[in-house]
Amino acid sequence: MTTLHTVNKSPFSHSELESCLEICRDGDAILLIENGVFAAKAGNVWHQRLAETITKGIPVYALKNDLIARGLPAEQCEPIQLVDYAGFVELTCHHERTQSWY
Repeated sequence: MTTLHTVNKSPFSHSELESCLEICRDGDAILLIENGVFAAKAGNVWHQRLAETITKGIPVYALKNDLIARGLPAEQCEPIQLVDYAGFVELTCHHERTQSWY
């Protein structure tokens, strides 16, 4: 069963992203939303860990509107893919279930 994991807490003050990374499996995906997008900015340990997760075959996405709302530069998030709200819905449809980490 594939799972879309949505993480809405900053990894700098909460452990949800760490827990999420521990249980992600092939076919799963991670979507950073709300304050979870702070992990997407290049130059921090969480961005590096997410890049490593991507190389293992687990795609990681960040909600572009939440990046913009927090003043984070979208161009510094690669290899994390950015999605809009339509992309969020599409990801939900492509996975058998959604696990919210909050």
